Amino acid sequence: MMEVYLMNAEKGSKIARDGFKNEKDVVRKFNNWETDEDAQEWLKIMGYDLDEIEYVIAKILHGYKTDVQAQITIKLKKVIDAQNIQVKLVSNTKGFNQIDKRWVDQYVEMWDIPKDVVDLLKYFTGEYKPYKEVKDERRMFLTEFSDIEQSKIINFFENNKTLILCDIIKGRGKFAAEWMLVIQKVGNIRWVLKPINFVLNHYGAGDVVITPRGSLKLGKITVQRKGGDGGRKTANMLQFKVNPAELFDDN
Repeated sequence: MMEVYLMNAEKGSKIARDGFKNEKDVVRKFNNWETDEDAQEWLKIMGYDLDEIEYVIAKILHGYKTDVQAQITIKLKKVIDAQNIQVKLVSNTKGFNQIDKRWVDQYVEMWDIPKDVVDLLKYFTGEYKPYKEVKDERRMFLTEFSDIEQSKIINFFENNKTLILCDIIKGRGKFAAEWMLVIQKVGNIRWVLKPINFVLNHYGAGDVVITPRGSLKLGKITVQRKGGDGGRKTANMLQFKVNPAELFDDN
């Protein structure tokens, strides 16, 4: 993998004129890199000399943290690099974007969560009905737990913060994300491309705290009950959310 020297960029060139709908347009841009100004900027941010590139072939991936994989072939050396990119589309200046959601038991398999913390998280999401009188009969807010129970939750997330951040943002294995591309479709469309380690450091900055509204903050990440879904059981999943637009302000 090439060493990265240029750490970030913010552009709004051809995307603003051509429009942008979904990940397919990112693939299209990479595959037309020889004439697409945005794709050329992305490749330079990734550390490539455009004169040394022979081919770029991009494709969409499903079921991974990586949404788009760009395969870059270098002239003469015939070396193929694979760059894994997570794409976030935002249509406002602020607002939250889901980065991960699963049933609590799925996180247990990933993070070996202790049984007492598992039970508390299930009360929080509504898989378990409240064990005492609370303001919402469907679930419990973290502020409705005892001080000891709240400490158990905070301590678990503090002690496993690095692992949790990597899993919910970067993922594992050969399709783990290496970059995050945020495209903001407000007025003049703009984008920002950041290395995933920069993203991890940005969203991980800050303490693990319980908010006044009864959710959990893991640095700059909000952890909450999914909710919605028309009352279906999937409303009781655990959800992690971030504001992707923050990356425009952290250049």
